[in-house]
Formats: sequence, structure tokens, C-alpha cells
Amino acid sequence: MPYFEKIAGERLFLSPVNPDDAELYTKWLNDPGVTVNLGCHHKVISLPKERETLEKFADGQTVFAIVLRENGRLIGNIGLHEIDQANGRATLGIFIGEDCDRSKGYGAEAIRLLLGYGFNALRLHNINLHVHADNPRAVACYKKAGLKECGRRREAVFSGGQYIDSIQMDILDREFWNTPPLPCGHLPQGGDPDGDRKVVL
Repeated sequence: MPYFEKIAGERLFLSPVNPDDAELYTKWLNDPGVTVNLGCHHKVISLPKERETLEKFADGQTVFAIVLRENGRLIGNIGLHEIDQANGRATLGIFIGEDCDRSKGYGAEAIRLLLGYGFNALRLHNINLHVHADNPRAVACYKKAGLKECGRRREAVFSGGQYIDSIQMDILDREFWNTPPLPCGHLPQGGDPDGDRKVVL
């Protein structure tokens, strides 16, 4: 599938999504190993419905394919959702489709690239996400990317026959600029690009 290097990283890049990948996404999104941590394991995702979703994502939304630089292979998806320009905030979502591609730092690199895009190109101030408390691998990944726990909704998710907490994590633009960068690309990773800039959105 053709991909286009919208946001360049060291080992991967973020590309506009390609609706022709609908079959692979449908496979991933019907895999309980993927969807249990996305909160959609109870849904049945059909190929036509997933193609429709990808076509919407391809129509100018801030959702990207995660593509390995060494072989051009699609490994997952990342995006900013619920963008609120008036208040400078958005919610981040990410998944890596295959277990063999997890725990290799790809997720943290992709997140840093997207945070750079959100804080610099979109002029956001706060980016947050939600993660299940029984997913320590994801929590560690998000912390590596610079996010911090900012709250917890108790027993908000029913998973594996029990209720578990939903952890809220976020990062501010100034925290991103002051976080030592991962080796992940050409977007500014540290230091306010405009000096003493006031964020007015």
C-alpha cells in the first residue's frame, strides 16, 4: 500500500491512512488481544464498516497510519480525537496491531511524533488519553512518551469478568517542550519554538 511521510521519525513515520488497508484493520479490530484495551471488544467490525471509517479518517482528520521506515510496513494507527480548539485540548488514541511489534518502543515514538504535531502545528495546550489500569505495558509506554497520571475513574471498565479502573493521563505543551526527546524525528521536540509564546486559541 502507498504511504506518505507526513510526520517523520527515526524508525517510523506517520502517514495519512489508506482505506485500502481496511482488511488488515478489520483483522486487528476483531482480535480480542487488540480490542480489549481499546474498549471495543464487544463490537463486531465488518470490512465495509471499517472501510467507511478509514475513508472518513482519510478525509482530512488527524488520524495517521504508523509505518515502519525500514520496510514500509503498517503496524498500527494513532490519532487526535475530540479536538477542542477553543480550549486547546484533544484526546489521543493509539494501537499497535500485532503483538510482535509491541514492547519495541514504536508506540512511544509514534506518540512523541503526534504530540509534536498537536502542540506545534495545531497549537494545542493539553493532550490526554485513557488507559485501563490492568494494562501496565501501555501505562509504561505513555509515561516514556512524557504523559503523567492526572486522575482515575474507579471501576469504570468491565473487562475479564471484573471491573477495573480507568486511568486518565495527560501532558501540557510546556511539559512536552521540557521533556528530553526520544530519537524520533524532525519535528521540534524540546524548547518553545516561539520563545515566550502565549497560547491563545
